Amino acid sequence: MQVSGGSTGIRVLDEETINKIAAGEVVERPASVVKELVENAIDAGASAVRVDIRTDATGVSRILVMDDGNGMEPDDARLAFLRHATSKITSGDDLQSIHTMGFRGEALASIAAVSRVTLVTKPNKSGSLAGIEIVVDGGEIISERETGAPGGTSIMVEDLFATTPARKKFLKRKPTELAHIYAVMEQCALAHPDVAFRLVQDGAEKIRTPGEGGLHNAVIALYGSEISRALVPVKGKTPYMRIDGFVATPSVNRPHAHQIAISVNERQISSPPLARAVRAGYGTLLPKNRYPVVFLAITIDTALVDVNVHPAKKEIRLSREDDVVRELAAAVRTALAREELIPEGHGPEQTSRPESSVFGGETAYAGVASPGGAYETVHTKPDAAVLPHRAITTTDIQLRLTEGRGGHQERSKLLPGMEIIGQVDDTYILAARKSGDHEDLVLIDQHAAHERVLYEQVLAKRGRDLTAQELLVPVVLSLRPKEAAAVRGARHMLMTEGFLIDDFGGDTFAVRTVPVVLGTQMPDGLIEDLIADLVAEHMKSAEGRKERITTVIACRGAIKAGTALSPDQMRRLLDQLARTENPWTCPHGRPTMVVFSRSVLDGMFHRT
Repeated sequence: MQVSGGSTGIRVLDEETINKIAAGEVVERPASVVKELVENAIDAGASAVRVDIRTDATGVSRILVMDDGNGMEPDDARLAFLRHATSKITSGDDLQSIHTMGFRGEALASIAAVSRVTLVTKPNKSGSLAGIEIVVDGGEIISERETGAPGGTSIMVEDLFATTPARKKFLKRKPTELAHIYAVMEQCALAHPDVAFRLVQDGAEKIRTPGEGGLHNAVIALYGSEISRALVPVKGKTPYMRIDGFVATPSVNRPHAHQIAISVNERQISSPPLARAVRAGYGTLLPKNRYPVVFLAITIDTALVDVNVHPAKKEIRLSREDDVVRELAAAVRTALAREELIPEGHGPEQTSRPESSVFGGETAYAGVASPGGAYETVHTKPDAAVLPHRAITTTDIQLRLTEGRGGHQERSKLLPGMEIIGQVDDTYILAARKSGDHEDLVLIDQHAAHERVLYEQVLAKRGRDLTAQELLVPVVLSLRPKEAAAVRGARHMLMTEGFLIDDFGGDTFAVRTVPVVLGTQMPDGLIEDLIADLVAEHMKSAEGRKERITTVIACRGAIKAGTALSPDQMRRLLDQLARTENPWTCPHGRPTMVVFSRSVLDGMFHRT
């Protein structure tokens, strides 16, 4: 093979280009810088880490990370800017037993290659009052001097991606980039509850954890005492692994898996197999497409963990993954069983799909939803004497808001031969439908049916002014920094969907209006689900967000399972469902109804 300097031949890249390529793998956005520098501080034995962020109109303009760790001697400080210069491993054998967050010696060199970095450091045990300050611009040391400094290290990063404008062009808006920084700080604080973390943005404190060593204390500092009251302790131990932490009771759940926080050997990681193991531990306690809130710390023999599989060390490989997954699911299941949350028995089995039509058109979907498929389960009911009056009043308003033109005059044409029999468990509408010489039995899921009605009504108004309804009492929100950044970035879009949200500064907001189809009160769980969607990683496109918002509005605004309906209310709901373009499924894909034809019923009872 020939090494050539010609334009078409293979060439050896210069050091500057190599550093920029490495930076592209390690430094994706400002949050990547925060992550690498905070992890370096942790590896240096810091008991306290402060991150100071400065922003301007274009985004994050400065990142300053200060720690009280070991600090560095001048010679080590100079070497720190060289690629693959590290104090954490000495040979390839050390990769089999890594106990530090970093180990490649790439982070500082990669950051310095695409920014201006000022490092000030002094060994904690040094008797000298002076430390060393080194300034590196675009990978080149441009100044070095002695300076007064406390023990530890501070690193300031400015002009990020100045030497790689293409990367800077792909950064997201300021709220999005800040949300990523908040997420990194939360992950570090959960993985290292023995370290006191503080995040300050433009002079305002956003995150502070006590560093007292308990995961529970870190959770309270980050998420508040309300969520901590729903946590169940989890413990598990095998000869090669230990599991500690907390899982929330099933009533506290999210529409995405972003609050499944799992650390392995004090490294916060993303692991679909481990996340699935946690979900499996809940079994059918969680509704379909809902995810638990989890804070777990797993300690595994380092010889069984490979952390050198991802440039940013976000993923790991486990040599006994099946065993770990099984033990994790069992630990979660055991913890929930102690709380007497595991239900007895099993749901109904799947039945065949009889061919029948409900509204006289094409064949309806006639499968039975899976046992875990119900979006919402009501575990307790109000007093029986109070429920009917209260439910009917609320439901009348809901159905009136979603009533279409034409009303009941067209019911006989839209619902040929449909006769409502009653309601099963305040959840399913039971009806009979004439089909030739026989009748079919129809079960309608009232929540799924109303969900479909609301979904199509909101979609129909998109592109026009979506009428907003002022709430009787504005809903005040006190959010975490990551959530506040997401809401600020989406306020205009939310307003076009009918949500007027006032920003009071800091992390406090007030919701004043909602889409008119929701009435004058905020449905339970609506705003929590919307915010969770806004911060979810996959909700990047505006259209994707709008679609998800529509789905959440429909689901949270729909009549709930466990709501008693009058015969007239049931008829009105079926009338509205008949007018939709797709009456057979809810927006999540679950069937709105199950049809049992006469032939299927005969087969069930072994009639010939």
